[in-house]
Amino acid sequence: MFGLGHTELLIILIIVVLLFGAGRIGKIAGELGMGIRSFKDGMNETKENDVSQ
Repeated sequence: MFGLGHTELLIILIIVVLLFGAGRIGKIAGELGMGIRSFKDGMNETKENDVSQ
């Protein structure tokens, strides 16, 4: 994965947790998930509109 080993990924994860805190990371991940879901829903609506016209 991008030429990074397990140790490098673990170090990056630890740094991110130290910078943002565990609670904030959960909030960011939730907002990211909602954004992706919204994007997918928008893409599906666009496809449905194209098919029906």
